[in-house]
Amino acid sequence: MGDFRNVNNLSDMSQNALLAAALLLAASPLVPARAQETPDTAEIRSLELKIADWYKSHQIQTFAGLLDDDFVITFEDGSTYGKTGYLSYSASSSTVVTSVEISDMKVRMHGDTAVVTGIYHEKGNDNGQAYDYHDRFTDVWMKKAGKWRLIAAHYAVPSK
Repeated sequence: MGDFRNVNNLSDMSQNALLAAALLLAASPLVPARAQETPDTAEIRSLELKIADWYKSHQIQTFAGLLDDDFVITFEDGSTYGKTGYLSYSASSSTVVTSVEISDMKVRMHGDTAVVTGIYHEKGNDNGQAYDYHDRFTDVWMKKAGKWRLIAAHYAVPSK
């Protein structure tokens, strides 16, 4: 076995491996461990999933309380609705939502404001026509009087 105190006795490959290991060990304190979610981030993530479930099951009044009075939503076609218009749209009995999935959700906190992005997939039937939506979404939440309120939402169809 070679003398590891003398680098000159090591082969070039062993020297490179030893150097790489030393660099990784030296740099490891500089790489932060994945931070755990803050309570606010976890709450926003939970509210996003609850709203999707309430929307699917037509529990409109349940999620209405989370929408700010000044809430605005922009749909894929560019149409916009305020709180009242969106709640009326969501309550339509001609739409039956059979599946709602949210994935790739990222929550970015900025003080009392949270920006949420992700992938939204919805299947259902509207006026007898089956539909299957695949969107990207952005939601903006603001903490007001100690409670999180959804203030804006935007849906867009991703380019292929």
